[in-house]
Amino acid sequence: MMQPSNMYRMSARLGVALLAILLLAACGGAPAPGGAAATPTFPEPPTTAVTETTAAYPPAAEATEAQTPEGYPAPGEQPAASTTPAATDATSAAGGTGAVYMPYIGGPADPAAIAQAPPTETALPLPTPEPTATTTIPPSPTAPPAEALGPAPSPTPINVVDFAAAGAELAAQGQELAYNKIGFHVTFLEEADQLDGYMQRLDAEGVPFFLKSVDNAEPLYKAQELMKTSGVPHTLVYRSTEYDVPDYNLDPVLAAEAYWELEKAIWPPELDPSLVWLETMNELDKTRSEWLAQFSLRTAQLALRDGYKWAAFGWASGEPEPSDWESPAMLELLRLIGEHPDQLAIALHEYSYLAEDIGDDYPHKVGRFLDLFRVADAHGIPRPTVLITEWGWTYDHIPSEPLAMEHISWAARLYGAYPQVKGAAIWNLGKLGEEHEGLNAQLIALIDNMLALSLDSYFSAPALPEQAPLEAGLFPPPSE
Repeated sequence: MMQPSNMYRMSARLGVALLAILLLAACGGAPAPGGAAATPTFPEPPTTAVTETTAAYPPAAEATEAQTPEGYPAPGEQPAASTTPAATDATSAAGGTGAVYMPYIGGPADPAAIAQAPPTETALPLPTPEPTATTTIPPSPTAPPAEALGPAPSPTPINVVDFAAAGAELAAQGQELAYNKIGFHVTFLEEADQLDGYMQRLDAEGVPFFLKSVDNAEPLYKAQELMKTSGVPHTLVYRSTEYDVPDYNLDPVLAAEAYWELEKAIWPPELDPSLVWLETMNELDKTRSEWLAQFSLRTAQLALRDGYKWAAFGWASGEPEPSDWESPAMLELLRLIGEHPDQLAIALHEYSYLAEDIGDDYPHKVGRFLDLFRVADAHGIPRPTVLITEWGWTYDHIPSEPLAMEHISWAARLYGAYPQVKGAAIWNLGKLGEEHEGLNAQLIALIDNMLALSLDSYFSAPALPEQAPLEAGLFPPPSE
């Protein structure tokens, strides 16, 4: 990750100063008394009394074709029914129910809408009463002024789910409500307030979001302060790129102790370690999994001692090998994480490595967390907390918006069925050097649609202590 250059920062400051001078000259304004600039303040979260608009997903032209709210993706785009042996095995694993966990749009579904179906079929909710339109966020701060765009059609308002009613409806059927868990991976934003409206709106509606930030504590600090006031359990993750990989040449315990002190020394002091997860490592050498298990076991003990929320590994997509989870030190680590699910976690990356096919080689890339849960179940260990701290397609490209939202919605349904998966961060919103400006622009364009997905949809999981079966065939990915 590269920080903005001094030249970029100087140009930005000169631009802001020039703009301020021009505005004062035009309006006859004067500087603050004593020549001091006014201190900026973090804007208050919006309230539902304010009427605002934004574009929802799918676009308005598509939404008018359907007579009733439908799930993501649209029924006509549902993948073909699965006929794999895995889907057949899922029936017995789920007690013969073959439950399929789908999104629901606009409010609680009729109980018959989520009746048990064979695992080779995808059940959609029955029509529900048209919900009342509620508030929506203002345009993204990076969008051009409205007058520069000229007249535009009215955007489709977001119909916010009555999550309390939906949760009660699911509870009556032995299920629990899950929110959209797909959020953003952030570096240095084009504008510091780029995500403010998104975060404030979700927080005001009581909807948790997932946010991972690298080398930039500011968006996490804003989210943390929202969470302190509202109590909404957002999942926030910070990582510095200064020490990505430990020293493999040292004894793993000694290496962990030295590495932990280095990481604590660069922890942003404005972040609360009891609220924000610390991820210390990134895409490690999978051939050293037993050394890394010993290293991580000692680090986990230190994190518990010092009151940090800590996530181990940050394995690359498609790693580690399933058998690596069963080494002695790794099983001991998993037991410790199982005993402290709110303070210790496993960090994974899940990419398809293909821009147009999120389900390529599923579940061995996206969906690989299932291997981890399968080992935990086999050894009588609680399924560990999982943070998917990088998620997406390729390092520098995502598909066009309609297809991207279809893929994201499928992943939200998959992760929603497993409460231990706290969320996934789409790579990448922010600057990664000039060669990846296109990727940043693509993610900026998804912010409003991601907000819509989080507010007008919900997902389901079996109510604890029941757990979703680990059969990939229950969640067939979208076809190409």
